[in-house]
Amino acid sequence: MSVPLWLWLATVVGLLGLLVVDLVLVARRPHEVSFGEAGRWVTFYVTLAILFGLGIWYFSGGVYAGEFFAGYITEYSLSIDNLFIFLIIMNTFKVPKVHQGRVLLVGILIALVMRGIFIAVGAAVIAQFSWVFYIFGAFLIYTGYKLARTKHDEDEEYKENALLRFVRKVYPVSDRYHDAKSFIKIDGKRFVTPMFIVMLAIGTTDLLFALDSIPAIFGLTKEPFLVFTANAFALMGLRQLYFLLGGLLNKLVYLSIGLSLILAFIGVKLVLEALHTNTLPFLNGGEPLAVPTIGIEVSLPVIIGVLLVTTVASLVKSKRDEAAAK
Repeated sequence: MSVPLWLWLATVVGLLGLLVVDLVLVARRPHEVSFGEAGRWVTFYVTLAILFGLGIWYFSGGVYAGEFFAGYITEYSLSIDNLFIFLIIMNTFKVPKVHQGRVLLVGILIALVMRGIFIAVGAAVIAQFSWVFYIFGAFLIYTGYKLARTKHDEDEEYKENALLRFVRKVYPVSDRYHDAKSFIKIDGKRFVTPMFIVMLAIGTTDLLFALDSIPAIFGLTKEPFLVFTANAFALMGLRQLYFLLGGLLNKLVYLSIGLSLILAFIGVKLVLEALHTNTLPFLNGGEPLAVPTIGIEVSLPVIIGVLLVTTVASLVKSKRDEAAAK
């Protein structure tokens, strides 16, 4: 897939422009996001992603469009799992609901920049060392296994990472929020506010999730443009999705199992592809192995099917549990 520089620049500027407009709207009128407002924004961003995918299909063909949609759906689904952690962070820092939208948006901007760097590094490594797919594949299978055993709890304790602990050592942190301000002066001394800390927490925590989501999408497409745009569209709608799902998060009881199956499936896909294009001298004399590979025409239906079954099964179980509790 040949992507000219002007298209890269236009895409990045367009995506950042949308986020800036969103940020200006949030800053101008801080408020608690309603279910209806969140639904309209989520619909807008999902529609935008679909139109973008259709544009790829029109100009570059169905294969690349399929790779984009598979990547977007996978990244968006993995992002839903991120929301559990975001909810824990919000509760830990006791973020006022009126400012939660701003916290999420700035945190997502930080995450988008960091993911962009991660994608660039990943693309460069893959271009030079095709055997890295063995590592990615094994890592995704292991991550899928761990995720299947993970249980999210809204009361789970959030532990600050090294960067946040470093910031607390360098800058004094005020003991309360000061509206939406990140920095304040008290008696001539500069303080950072809990608002700044929680935004940094959201942005840096997302990078940990990128450690499995980026290898996963590289298992669906090797095109950096598709990897970046799929991640960008998934992150852009994440803030509104947080408010839209709300209490539904705890009802998605089988989400982790579904996502673990998707990660393991992509992991197997990567290992098979690595074997099919093998260059490791100690394996089959450095020659490719005659193993089947999994194309995007199989990957996309599998991903959609697993998510549908997982969601329906989760809602059915939650409904039964609620009925039994009455």
